[in-house]
Amino acid sequence: MENQGGLYLQTRQVLLLFVFLGMSQAHSEAGRLSVVEEMLSGALVGNLVKDLGLQVGELSAREAQVASSDNKLPLQLNINTGDLLLSELLDREELCGSTEPCVLHFQVLLKNPLKILQAELQVTDVNDNSPVFLEKEMVLEIPENSPVGAVFLLESAIDLDVGINAVKSYVISQNSHFHVTMRVNPDGRKYPELVLDKALDYEEQHELGLILTALDGGTPPRSGTALVRVEVIDINDNSPEFDHMFYKVTVPENSMLGSLLITASAWDLDSGINGEVSYAFSHASEDIRKTFAINEHSGEIRLKGYLDFETTESYSIIIKATDRGGLFGKSTVRIQVMDVNDNFPEIIVSSFISPIPENTAETLVMIFSIRDKDSGENGKMVCTIPEGLPFVLKSSIENYYHLETDGALDRESIAEYNITISVTDLGTPRLTTQHTIIVQVADINDNAPAFTQTSYTMFVHENNSPALHIGTISATDSDAGSNAHITYSLMSAQDLQMALSSLISINADNGQLFALRALDYEALQAFEFQVGARDRGSPALSSQALVRVVVLDDNDNAPFVLYPMQNASAPCTELLPRAAEPGYLVTKVVAVDRDSGQNAWLSFQLLKATEPGLFSVWAHNGEVRTTRLLSERDVPKHRLLLVVKDNGDPPRSASVTLHVLVVDGFSQPYLPLPEVARNPAQEEDALTLYLVIALASVSSLFLLSVMLFVGVRLCRRARAASLGGCTVPEGHFPDHLMGINSAGTLSQSYQYEVCLMGGSGTNEFRFLKPVSPNLQPQFPGKEIEESSTLRNSFGLFSDCN
Repeated sequence: MENQGGLYLQTRQVLLLFVFLGMSQAHSEAGRLSVVEEMLSGALVGNLVKDLGLQVGELSAREAQVASSDNKLPLQLNINTGDLLLSELLDREELCGSTEPCVLHFQVLLKNPLKILQAELQVTDVNDNSPVFLEKEMVLEIPENSPVGAVFLLESAIDLDVGINAVKSYVISQNSHFHVTMRVNPDGRKYPELVLDKALDYEEQHELGLILTALDGGTPPRSGTALVRVEVIDINDNSPEFDHMFYKVTVPENSMLGSLLITASAWDLDSGINGEVSYAFSHASEDIRKTFAINEHSGEIRLKGYLDFETTESYSIIIKATDRGGLFGKSTVRIQVMDVNDNFPEIIVSSFISPIPENTAETLVMIFSIRDKDSGENGKMVCTIPEGLPFVLKSSIENYYHLETDGALDRESIAEYNITISVTDLGTPRLTTQHTIIVQVADINDNAPAFTQTSYTMFVHENNSPALHIGTISATDSDAGSNAHITYSLMSAQDLQMALSSLISINADNGQLFALRALDYEALQAFEFQVGARDRGSPALSSQALVRVVVLDDNDNAPFVLYPMQNASAPCTELLPRAAEPGYLVTKVVAVDRDSGQNAWLSFQLLKATEPGLFSVWAHNGEVRTTRLLSERDVPKHRLLLVVKDNGDPPRSASVTLHVLVVDGFSQPYLPLPEVARNPAQEEDALTLYLVIALASVSSLFLLSVMLFVGVRLCRRARAASLGGCTVPEGHFPDHLMGINSAGTLSQSYQYEVCLMGGSGTNEFRFLKPVSPNLQPQFPGKEIEESSTLRNSFGLFSDCN
């Protein structure tokens, strides 16, 4: 019963709940529903369709929702029928205490468009509480000389019900001395007074026992009883009197416990024990007794419990000063609670949406309300968010806000935002409450894959193994999820005569490129193609990059000898005058290599000769020269075996056989090696020998020499005519010969016609212009040198008539 009394005396403040804010930001006028307390869960409160003029389909389509302060109103809405039901037992005393009428506010929230219907639910009281006396026994000490009509205060009964169900009347058990009347105190509460109808006589009866009954106005009425014990005392004809009949004091709500509020003072004209006064609260509620305390001897009123302006703004207390004779005086103390800024603002979130799609402007993120339990300036609030964020805070009806985007968001720039909502009141000191939310940005496929390079160059050696990994292309996508999942594919190829798919394959998942077949540098030096990267967004986005594959040369071709031809039907014989000087140019071996770079750098070496030490070959140009004078002991026919070797790793080589015929009396000017220095002593000895021989045989051999010289020339011409020219190769060079760069011996494959000139005045052979070259250029962008350029590169080549 004491707990019920506390609930009865406690005032609950009804606040607005969170509402959804939308495009309309409008709310309707309030509608009122009524329900009787103590109705069970599931009881019908009303029908919104009938009571508020709504439509059943509208409730479902617009996602109707019932909201109340702190979500404490146990209401449940059936959006299919519009019925408003109770979700639990409803107790008016718990909801409203002593407030009458008990009206609870709630809202009906409709979305799309947003509409707020304000409604009220009046809870009607039923007589479910009986009057209760806090003191089951009241003791009154009444002097025997008390006049008829004297009034004595009695403790009032407490009834948690209100209205007609509250305490209506008091009755006293039948007796000849007293009757009961009912009064109303300053706060509106009714209390009983005992009125003396007949003078008391201490000697006749010094104590009376009466039953005080409190009746409420319910049907049927409820009642509560207490024992009133009247003790008749001896004469005390003066009652205590207070200095003031009304005291008023203002106390800040944050006052410390034990603080002195006021001192009430009363005096009694009697002397002795009849003049001794004690102080006490009269008709004080449980809330007053818990909050304040009075010193019975001094009348000091001190703070016993914490004050809360938001719960109770003022207190009215009746103070009773009683002397030892039982006489008393009354005074009223009005304690006004002064509000201080002791409550932080509150943020109540009603709706929060995350993530928010990027590239969408003015998107609703959050709906919330704010409140402050303080009053006046202490209860006024300012709501803000940090500057520099792409969000805007808009206010709607009182203390309601919604947060929305201020322009389109870009997830690739910022994927999430930490937004701190600050609410500051205007009190002193100012109090601030902050609420932080994390808004994530949802990805939209608005970024195409981007390659790490605009073009890729990959190198692969020829004669590679099939399925060789030659490189990897890579693209990135700043989107997320499937929008950033990239697949790779081959696109078009440029100037490629064969299908790209037969040369290259690509891993669609990681962009790895593989050569499907062995490549041949001599057939294909480089090729280009496009690759594509495509994401899996909707719609999908793609990009392209250029890939250039460069084939690197390997030393897979041996040198090929152009001159002298080794497959001729008859070997070609070079003529060497017996009188040739050291360094005489016998012939020049010409060779080429299909490879490139250092793989085509050729060197010449003399492996075997019929007469060792007579001939030497220049390593870099293939010129075969004599190293000494010929003697009569030297054989007339010589066979030389030369090796042509490239500079590859490992090196490849080809051999060539030369046939040299020594001819007597055949004299030609000799061409010295430009880098070989002659020995002057050897030249003088040779000159002396020639002069002696010339003087001895000039007359006898002159004619023979002339005839022999003419005969040899005629013989050579006759042989050339019968054989078609021993130095003219038959047929064409092999078709597999290809052009190489300037590092080789020649820059193209040609057929040559070679002849010896007996009367030209020089002992050298000459290469003629190419005969019907039938090879096409193998490398785009490289020009084939003209035949005149080829001849001039040797320095000894000229046309042969």
